Amino acid sequence: MLFTKTDLDGVWLIEARPAADERGSFARTFCTDEMERHALQTRFVQHSLSRSTRKHTLRGLHFQHAPHREVKLVSCLKGAIWDVAVDIRPQSPAFGRWTAAELTAENMRQLYIPEGFAHGFLSLTDDVAVGYLISARYDPATAAGIRYDDPAIAIEWPATPAVMSEKDRNWPLLSQAQHQI
Repeated sequence: MLFTKTDLDGVWLIEARPAADERGSFARTFCTDEMERHALQTRFVQHSLSRSTRKHTLRGLHFQHAPHREVKLVSCLKGAIWDVAVDIRPQSPAFGRWTAAELTAENMRQLYIPEGFAHGFLSLTDDVAVGYLISARYDPATAAGIRYDDPAIAIEWPATPAVMSEKDRNWPLLSQAQHQI
């Protein structure tokens, strides 16, 4: 596994290193020893699967506030996504900044998103499946979000979202959501 720091402290791009032969390939996608070597979370209490049937479906930007902040390890199992993490840690010098990576079933990349970040993605193909390892149980009382199109954050989405939930469309701006963080 190859671990690459992103431009936001705590967010990592993790790439599998497949071994290939005439049968196909084999790759390790999670290893507690390697995660611990990089001081990353190794305990995940929930594994979730998200399916998006249409290209340019947007999900996010989601987070859980205290006491249920969560670490996510996100991978694209089918299709392709533009995966985004936004720093919402109030004391962070990078507060409001974002980073993104294209995750595909073929490139086998994962994005490690620590506590204190909002997360979202845009499907780049039809019929997308996304897997999440999550460090905290889902708690509807602490689930929150911020607008995907907040001009203060200015995420450069690779396409205009075509499908999204009403909830995702109506999250508050980051400046309005700071009391939740």
